[in-house]
Amino acid sequence: MKEGYFGVSAMPAIATEIQEGLQASEPGTGSSYGRILKSSALVGGSSVLNIAIGVVRTKVIASLLGPAGFGLFGLYGSITGLVQAVAGMGVNSSGVRQIAEAAGSSQTTDVGHIAMVLRRVSLISGILGGAVLLVFAREISNITFGNDHHARAVAGLSVVVFFSLISGGQSALIQGLRRIGDLAKVGVLGSLLGTLISIPLVYFFRERGVVPSLASVAIMMTATSWWYSRKARTRIPTSRFATLTKEVGSLLKLGFAFMASSLLTLGAAYLIRIMLVRRVGFEATGLYQSAWTLGGLYAGFILQAMGADFYPRLSAHASDNTICNRLVNEQTHVGLLLAGPGVLATLTFAPLVIALFYSAKFGGAVPILRWISLGAILQVMTWPLGFIIIAKARQAIFIGCEIAWTIVSLGLAWIGISFFGAVGAGIAFFGSYVVHAILLYMITSQMSGFRWSSANKKISIGFTAAIAVVFFAFHLAPFTAAVTIGVVATLGSAIYSTRELIGLVDLAALPAALKNILRFTGLGRMPGGIS
Repeated sequence: MKEGYFGVSAMPAIATEIQEGLQASEPGTGSSYGRILKSSALVGGSSVLNIAIGVVRTKVIASLLGPAGFGLFGLYGSITGLVQAVAGMGVNSSGVRQIAEAAGSSQTTDVGHIAMVLRRVSLISGILGGAVLLVFAREISNITFGNDHHARAVAGLSVVVFFSLISGGQSALIQGLRRIGDLAKVGVLGSLLGTLISIPLVYFFRERGVVPSLASVAIMMTATSWWYSRKARTRIPTSRFATLTKEVGSLLKLGFAFMASSLLTLGAAYLIRIMLVRRVGFEATGLYQSAWTLGGLYAGFILQAMGADFYPRLSAHASDNTICNRLVNEQTHVGLLLAGPGVLATLTFAPLVIALFYSAKFGGAVPILRWISLGAILQVMTWPLGFIIIAKARQAIFIGCEIAWTIVSLGLAWIGISFFGAVGAGIAFFGSYVVHAILLYMITSQMSGFRWSSANKKISIGFTAAIAVVFFAFHLAPFTAAVTIGVVATLGSAIYSTRELIGLVDLAALPAALKNILRFTGLGRMPGGIS
């Protein structure tokens, strides 16, 4: 991203590289399935490593702290996320869009202007965010826990917010320039280094080590994002104050929509955890937090791939509805093929997954995890639709959708927790995304004329049916029979998805070793492409 923090050198080749990447998805070049799969492989591969690292970190922390301590861990995370959303003002997300647009036009000076402003605003927002936690630590502790016993720990979270916002600004430039490989390395190395420090802190200090462990991850992410951002050098021209002010205004204008979205999403998560703490207790909050963490692991790498490559690519073609709709259908197609088998596997092996990631004490999280998994498949379907609104910079509509989702999410959570406890929060998560999917489809169909492709309709119906059968099997059939049904559905969907994904790419371009494996298994005997 940069050399030093503000100092950068001229390297116009970066813009040329991005322009060539953008041209790869122009209308005349056919579908972008290969690019989607490549970015999904890069980001997904790093996510697999992050998951492996996270398994170790989560397992150790959960074992040391138990459900109640893990619930505290989740609450601290919600507090930092909420403050970051407000202090960050959505500048990092809007910066990705602005940089992608400027890079696509080969205007290296424009990229330099935006990069310089993004860095400075990220630093200022980090200082402001940290100051908020230091000044209002007592009040935040009272709101969250009902007392001020955690005020010192809340104040310590200022370090987490400061470094996280700086890291976010550095990663935004890497993402905007679509250096997906470097972005993946930042995530893996930052997570690994943070884990190596955070585990000993929790081991020796138990609950008192939670805040330092969160801070260690944030600091390591900042260090690794700085290191890789040095490669993304851009030309910084001499700028007048009026020019800088204009760039700040552009970032903040769209950034406000992102800030509002993050604030609503994280605010809802924060309030749901407070509901659980106040009405069910810390242990139930820990069970929900554990299920929430696991439920997002598999779908997470798909959503990260969307944000890393799909969002800036879609932004470059925001004015062309035909290309926008095609890109969204293609991204959704790949997302469903990747997510479907994972959701079925999670439904089937939920008890084993919970025991593997945590311990026997977290057995109560199994039903919550199953409901959250249902919501995860809907997330994969709805996120590409939301990017149409973002790419077209329709801030008011975007915020309106987020407000509607937040109201539905909190309303369903209030009802669900009242009747079903922590499981009710999982049910509410699924229900909120049912409403969200319907709302987004209605809006994007009017905005860009979007319609699901026939292939996506077919896949959606197939996976919905399979997921419904497996889910209800665990409620209606004997456990052994339900597991058998789940295993058959998981294996069948995995084979189907693999064959479909192979059909989307040119087999001749694959490494010889991989082609031999595919031919041996019979999976390589597929015609290329999908109509």
